[in-house]
Amino acid sequence: MKQFAPEFFIGAATAAHQVEGNNVHSDFWAQEHMQHTSFVEPSLDAVDHYNRYEEDIRLMASAGLNAYRFSIEWARIEPEEGRFDEAELEHYRRVIACCRHNGLEPVVTLHHFTSPAWLIGKGGWEAETTPADFARYVRFVMERLGSELRYVCTINEANMGLQVAAIARRYQQQMMAQAARGQADGSVQMGLNMEKMLAGQKAMAEETLQVFGVAKAECFTSPRTAHGDELVMEAHKAARAVIRQLCPHIKVGLTLSLHDIQALPGGEALAQTEWDNEFTHYLPALEGDDFLGVQNYSRSRYDGTGSLPAPEGAELTQMNYEFYPAGLEHVLRTVAQRFKGDLIVTENGIATADDTRRTAFIEQALTGVQSCLADGLPIKGYFYWSLLDNFEWQKGFAMQFGLVAVDRAHGQTRAPKPSLAYLGSWRG
Repeated sequence: MKQFAPEFFIGAATAAHQVEGNNVHSDFWAQEHMQHTSFVEPSLDAVDHYNRYEEDIRLMASAGLNAYRFSIEWARIEPEEGRFDEAELEHYRRVIACCRHNGLEPVVTLHHFTSPAWLIGKGGWEAETTPADFARYVRFVMERLGSELRYVCTINEANMGLQVAAIARRYQQQMMAQAARGQADGSVQMGLNMEKMLAGQKAMAEETLQVFGVAKAECFTSPRTAHGDELVMEAHKAARAVIRQLCPHIKVGLTLSLHDIQALPGGEALAQTEWDNEFTHYLPALEGDDFLGVQNYSRSRYDGTGSLPAPEGAELTQMNYEFYPAGLEHVLRTVAQRFKGDLIVTENGIATADDTRRTAFIEQALTGVQSCLADGLPIKGYFYWSLLDNFEWQKGFAMQFGLVAVDRAHGQTRAPKPSLAYLGSWRG
């Protein structure tokens, strides 16, 4: 094993809603508790990272990690429109200070999928007012915490809504056939329960009207229109402008969910269209960014008929993604051809109960990163997803992505897996 340079980030990542617990003012919390919900279970206490962050940060430090990517929860900071919670802001100040005390670089994400419930009542991520609302929240946070940070991701997986829209369009054509074969669509890199989402839509709309005051909840991970996609980029640019104004020392970017898109004979045009939708069309909005957060879990293959399932006999993860750690290197090399800022692997990982496969995944992924570095690609860090086994959105707690197991039934006790120390051993 060749270790990375000391300044290279070797870390782990989490998202507030998936780990903190009791995010009671958010849109996802509201949806989890609806009668007609697409979530298999509610997040509740999640894995209580809100109260146990010091223990979790110490686990990373003791294993040799030197960075932690986590998110600040907008719904905690601004639980009602225009009303900010200073006590919750101070909580995140303590998290940042704990990272510094333990020798970890805090890399903060300002929006990781969940939004305040009041935002959805205004039209959510399809509303013209959302970029300004987001910028106001960002200003409040950066005025108070910006001096303590060096790296900020504005929005996590800004392209997720388009990916969800694409999978929803394919659902009627593919899902029933795949279900008959015991497969699921692995073409969106988050835990979705698409079958339940699309069933009983009328009843869900009626309940959504009661909960949010609108018939359709335009959450960040809802199927997104082309105009909604433009609004997300406007929100990113507005946030970036605030950060540039208040904290010019901070390196700012966003993250994208990027598959290793591969074309089989006849699939070249479809593959190119998919890559344009997933990455290329965002380039004008990213021109002012310092870095791009690259998030990759597997590959997508296309032939002349469209998207293909994993090859017969391929190893699949708990998420029904193909085990394909080589995809990270391929994506980094492709992205670097067009994006000229720094690259940070902000998410890469595997859901599995077999930690030896996690270790193998990390080994192959990091070997690919080192190959890219040897060829001069400006990669500054690697964050494994995720630090903890946690709440995988609509799929609940069954997915095991973590470097650390959590026994939720017995006091939320932590049990580091061998993969945590293995990841730390790559640090120079």
